Amino acid sequence: MRVFLTGGTGFIGGAVARQLRDLGHEVVALVRTPETADDLRRVGAELVEGDLSTADGIAYAAHGCDVAVHGAAIYRIGVTAAEAEELRRTNVAGTEHALEGLTRAGVEKIVHVSTVGVFGDTRGAVVDESYERDPAAGFLSVYDETKYRAHQIALEHLDAGAPIVIVQPAAVYGPRDHSEIGATLVRAAQGKLPASALTTLGLSMVHVDDVAAGIILALEKGVVGERYILSGERATMGELIKRAAILGGRKPPRFTVPTRVLKLISPAGPVLAPVLGMPKNLKEAVAASDGVTYYASHAKATAELDYRPRSITDGLASALT
Repeated sequence: MRVFLTGGTGFIGGAVARQLRDLGHEVVALVRTPETADDLRRVGAELVEGDLSTADGIAYAAHGCDVAVHGAAIYRIGVTAAEAEELRRTNVAGTEHALEGLTRAGVEKIVHVSTVGVFGDTRGAVVDESYERDPAAGFLSVYDETKYRAHQIALEHLDAGAPIVIVQPAAVYGPRDHSEIGATLVRAAQGKLPASALTTLGLSMVHVDDVAAGIILALEKGVVGERYILSGERATMGELIKRAAILGGRKPPRFTVPTRVLKLISPAGPVLAPVLGMPKNLKEAVAASDGVTYYASHAKATAELDYRPRSITDGLASALT
């Protein structure tokens, strides 16, 4: 296959590109700055300079490709006002342009990389692809809102006849993870995390290589019009911190910062949050994490795509470097 890829310089996209090349597929990767895409160049991807600003540009770049993966997105919780606009441009407008352009390019199948985050807070329930949130109830973060809007755009393009398969990764971790969660676990493993925080956050953890494998399975076996959750083992943030510390041969932090304290100090977040390994917009980080669960089942992907994620025990050690 000749696969067009957006987001190839990102955490998930890079893993997708590596695995596609290992399987012998051609990869055409859209990159804003080819000079900085050394990892893609090393695996033998063809680099095409461009961005998500126009559908015409996407259609031109993807010409001649058989299938496509739209994985370009910004994952960031606790964003500033300026960062919020960047998320809206990339996650929402960028998705509209990408899906329109790829449809025009005539690719046979488009895998749109969404997220289980579009379900919002599952309130302890383990949901599946049929679950629908009430958008009128509001959103937990700018990321939450923008990915929900992007998900709706994908559904609209599907209704209009675009050959889209949607995958919904859960909380992705692994080597070179630069997210707040990833950084927190590395600090715990190194004994450098002064205190735990937001320990009641519930996540479905999935290794980046398993997500990449799931995306490729969706390209190969996914049915147009279907959605597939790519999740893994469930755990709270508190449990993950303890497991990371033990794997690193360290003791878990002795103290946990009460959520009420985080709320009180949120105005000083830009100064205090980095000490705790948290984003500067503490108010949003707390809203998206305190007692919130993002639990989702991968039963459908396992049954229909043969998707088989590893356990946290098997995967976490590779992320703590």
